[in-house]
Amino acid sequence: MRVHVSVAVSIDGYIDDRSDERLILSSPEDLADVREAREQCDAILVGAGTVRRDNPALRSSNAVRVTITKSGDLDPASRFFDGEVRAILIAARDRANELQTRFHERAHIVAVDAFDPASIVTALESHGVRSLFVEGGTRVLTAFLSSGTFDRLRLAIAPFFVGDARAPRLVGASTFLNDKNHRLILQGVRMLGDVAVLDYERLRA
Repeated sequence: MRVHVSVAVSIDGYIDDRSDERLILSSPEDLADVREAREQCDAILVGAGTVRRDNPALRSSNAVRVTITKSGDLDPASRFFDGEVRAILIAARDRANELQTRFHERAHIVAVDAFDPASIVTALESHGVRSLFVEGGTRVLTAFLSSGTFDRLRLAIAPFFVGDARAPRLVGASTFLNDKNHRLILQGVRMLGDVAVLDYERLRA
C-alpha cells in the first residue's frame, strides 16, 4: 500500500492551538491542493480525537473515510459518518460487534488485534484499500511517521507561531526511523498562497 501523510503546521511545529475553534493553518490554495491530493487515494485516515474535536467531513468524491478508536466514543451523527462516502471504523476485536450495532449502516467496523500502523494497513488492504491519505492528529501522525509507514510526507508550514507548550504538535516523543542518519528526500518546495509546502519522499525497503 502507498501511504501519503499530509499535515499543516505552524512555524514552531503545532497542528492546532487550545481554543474552542479549529486553528486554520492552511491557505485557500493549500486546502484546494489537499482536496486534489485526497482524490488520488482510496482512503483518508484521521484519528478519533480529530473526529471528536473538529467534526471533519473530509470532502472527497471517492476516498473512503477511516478512523481508529479503542474506546468507541464517537458520535454516529457526526459529519464523518454522514453517508456521503463509505466510512470505516477500525476497532478492537472485542468491541466490533457492539460498535457495528451502534453505528449500523453509518460505518463498516474493521476489527484489529493491535493498533500499530502495520496492522491498520493490513486490515485496510484486506478491504480493498491500495492507497491511504493520513491526516492526523498527533497520535496517528507519530505512529505512522516514527515507524516509517509512509511513502510521501506533505508538510505545509503556516507563516505564524503558536507558542503554547500544551497545544498539540506534529508528533510526540518517539524513536523515529528517519533520524539524523536516515534523512527523508526533499522532492520540492511549493508556495500555495502564504503557505510553504514541502514534499518529502521516503524510500521503503
